[in-house]
Amino acid sequence: MANYVRDVLAAHPRDERALVVLSADGTRTQWSFGELLDASARFAGHLHERGVGRGSVVLTLFGNRIEYPLTMLACLHLGAAMLPCSEQLRAKDVALRLAAARPALIVCDERNRAVVEAAAPACPVVTIPGEYEGSAPPYAELDELDPSFVLFTSGTSGAPKLVTHGQRYVTGQHVQAEHWMAAEPGELVWSTAAPGWSKSARNSFLAPWLCGAAALLEDRRFDPVGRLATIRAEQVNVLCMAPTEYRLIAAHGPIDDVPSLRRLVTAGEALGVPALHAWHEQTGLWIADGYGQTETGHVSGVRPGEVAPPGSMGRPLPGVHAEIVDGELCVDPATVPTFFLGYDGGSVPDGLWHTGDRVRTDDDGWLFFEARTDDVILSAGYRIGPVEVESTLLGHPAVREAAVIGEPDEARGEIVVAVVVLRDGYAGSEGLARELQDHVKAETAPYKYPRRIRFTAELPKTTSGKIHRAALRAR
Repeated sequence: MANYVRDVLAAHPRDERALVVLSADGTRTQWSFGELLDASARFAGHLHERGVGRGSVVLTLFGNRIEYPLTMLACLHLGAAMLPCSEQLRAKDVALRLAAARPALIVCDERNRAVVEAAAPACPVVTIPGEYEGSAPPYAELDELDPSFVLFTSGTSGAPKLVTHGQRYVTGQHVQAEHWMAAEPGELVWSTAAPGWSKSARNSFLAPWLCGAAALLEDRRFDPVGRLATIRAEQVNVLCMAPTEYRLIAAHGPIDDVPSLRRLVTAGEALGVPALHAWHEQTGLWIADGYGQTETGHVSGVRPGEVAPPGSMGRPLPGVHAEIVDGELCVDPATVPTFFLGYDGGSVPDGLWHTGDRVRTDDDGWLFFEARTDDVILSAGYRIGPVEVESTLLGHPAVREAAVIGEPDEARGEIVVAVVVLRDGYAGSEGLARELQDHVKAETAPYKYPRRIRFTAELPKTTSGKIHRAALRAR
C-alpha cells in the first residue's frame, strides 16, 4: 500500500524549494515542500468534508494556478481521482465529461463558473480563489489499481474517450523521470502544458518531485519573447514544451542566451527537423523527443547523453517492450508501468496494445513517428505519412506551421493537401504555392509533394495543442 504525497513529497526536506508560481497578475510566490504539504492537506480536509473520498472523481477547470497542484495533491492524499480539464472547453465539452466521469465535486476558477453552470452539473461546485481549509485527514492507503487520474484522449481523429489510470500511473513516472526528463535535485523544471493535457500533471509536477527538483507554474498566455524572458528570469534548468512552442520560438527570431538551460525535452506530436537544428545551433542543446499516449503514459524517449538521429522520438524506455507490427507501434502492457486501467471503467483487452500510430525503426532501434494509422494518405498506390511532408514544409523560410491531410481524388484515390500558416512578411499566392511544392520535391520523394496547397491564418487545434486533422478534413 502506498501514497504518493506521503511517500514522495513528505520524504523531501520541508524547507527545500518545491514550486514557483507566476500568476496572471504578475505575482510571484515560492513554495517549499513543507508549505505545499500543509496547504494541500488542509484542502484535502475541505474536500473530505464535501464528500470526496477514496474512489471519488474531482473534475477541475482552471488554468496554471496554485490550486492546480494543491487539488491534485489533495486528491492523491485522499485516494480520489482527478479529472483536469482545459479552460478552452465549452459547456458541451464539459457536459460530455460530466456524463462520462460522474464526478463527486467540481473545482473551478471563478472565470470558468459560467461554463460549468451551463453544463448543468449534478454535483457541488467549489469556486476558486477562496479560503477552503479543513482538518487534514489521514493519508489513504492505496493499491496500484486504485484510481489516480481520469483523463480524456486528445480527440485528434474522433470523439475523446475517458481513460482511467491507477496509482501505478503516479509511481510509475519514475522511469521517464529518471531516463527522459532527467532533472537533478534542486533544479527547476518547467513543463508548460496546461491542465487537460495528460502530459501536464505527470511532467509539470509528478516527475520533477520524484527527481527532487522544483516545478515552475506560469498562468500567462504563450508568446515567444515572454517565454524566453521567464526562462532567463527564473533560471530554468529543464524545459519541457510542446513541439509547437519550440517551433514558434525558433521561427520568431534569435533565441539568444539562455545559460541556465541544461536539458530540453518535448512530446505530443512530431517536432520537425528545422526546429531541432535551430535550437541546437543557438543553444548548443538537442531537444530530446519522446513518445507516449494518454492511455500508456511515457513509452519512449531520447535519454541523457544520447544524440538521436534527427526526427527520432527515441528508443523504448528501460523495461518497456515495444515492437512494430505491420507498420504500427505496439507495446506489451505488462512492461509499461504507467499503463491505463481501461476506458470508462472497462478493462483493457489482453495481448499487445495497438497504439494506432504508424512508426518505423532503423537498425539501431531508433523510432520515428510517421502518422496515425487513420491519417496515412493512400495516393496512386503509395502510402504517405503526413509528418514527413509537414517537416519538409517547415524547412522553408516562409512556413510557420503546416498540416498535411489526404483528400479524395478520382484518379489517385487520394491526393496530398497541405494547409499552411505563413510567417510574417509572406503572403499566399500561386507562385508561393508552386515554390513550396518544388521545395518538397527537392527535399523528399517527389510523389509525396502536396498537389494542393491552401493558406490559412491558423490551424485547428485540440485542447492539448495538437493539430486537429479530423477538423481539417471536415473543413
